[in-house]
Amino acid sequence: MKHVSILVPLGHTSMPNIDGSHQILSQVNDLLAMHGRGPLFDIQLVGLTKPTVQRNGRFTIEPDVLIGDVAKTDLVIIPAMHGDIMAAVAQNEDFAPWLIKQYEQGAELASLCVGAFLLATTGLLDGKQAATHWVMADAFKQAFPKVDLVDDKIMTEEDGLYTSGGAYSYLNLLVYLVEKHAGRELAIMISKTFMIDIDRISQSPFIIFQGQKAHDDEPVKKAQEYIESNFADKITVDQLADMLALGRRSLERRFKSATKNTVSEYIQRVKIEAAKKSFENSRKNINEVMYDVGYSDTKAFRTIFKKITGLSPIDYRNKYRKDMAA
Repeated sequence: MKHVSILVPLGHTSMPNIDGSHQILSQVNDLLAMHGRGPLFDIQLVGLTKPTVQRNGRFTIEPDVLIGDVAKTDLVIIPAMHGDIMAAVAQNEDFAPWLIKQYEQGAELASLCVGAFLLATTGLLDGKQAATHWVMADAFKQAFPKVDLVDDKIMTEEDGLYTSGGAYSYLNLLVYLVEKHAGRELAIMISKTFMIDIDRISQSPFIIFQGQKAHDDEPVKKAQEYIESNFADKITVDQLADMLALGRRSLERRFKSATKNTVSEYIQRVKIEAAKKSFENSRKNINEVMYDVGYSDTKAFRTIFKKITGLSPIDYRNKYRKDMAA
């Protein structure tokens, strides 16, 4: 039997992460019992205090045990925390040495959504891929530059460390863990019972690109603002460099450092974000939208659109335009 520790952080925690994880893993045990088999998971809520008050006293969670009571576990699930994420991480820093110890003893660690921030403070994610909610991607990159954040993925797995993307994508990671530890058949049963899309792998269709402006490089901000105001035009790096009285290499270096995108990547993302909004809110066809955002090559537009969103332009339009869906 595998011991599962579902953390109960202090402060304002995602209770759906905690309860949902407990419910799904418990359901695995119930399904096994229906077939005359013993339970696979021994599940405990593990906290720093008893009880653990949530949401300024509105809710209270009673952990089964405290971290000092758990000498060894097999799987740790780290839920998301709300509010000021770095303050929440600091409030729960006592989990970090325990997480490191459990990992060194062979435990797998799985963070859900912005729970990746707490996992990243251990240093265990350095040099490894990780996912988190796309809204917090820039903040994560700034706080943990040694981690390879892949903000388009629903989940990552590397060396016994798992992370999931935003919000309810944690369900996909749980189904994945069920498949790994209990087999494909049970994973399919869980996905059907809880109506979870078992094969969803990307959060790209849900990302809203808002530009990365959490930096102090004013010339780069001016370049970003120019791109966002003139995305339909042909914009070159040389043009931006001349406008800002910077050398091309200097602009490219500073832009990448500040935004984590190259200039051309940023231009593409701004164009595609405009195209997405047009597909969602207008009745224009694919070619009209393509021309509106400054593309003339249909193949290039489709390729870049799918690379960024995970969907073709037609599939995206059909997914988000109500009249098209009808």
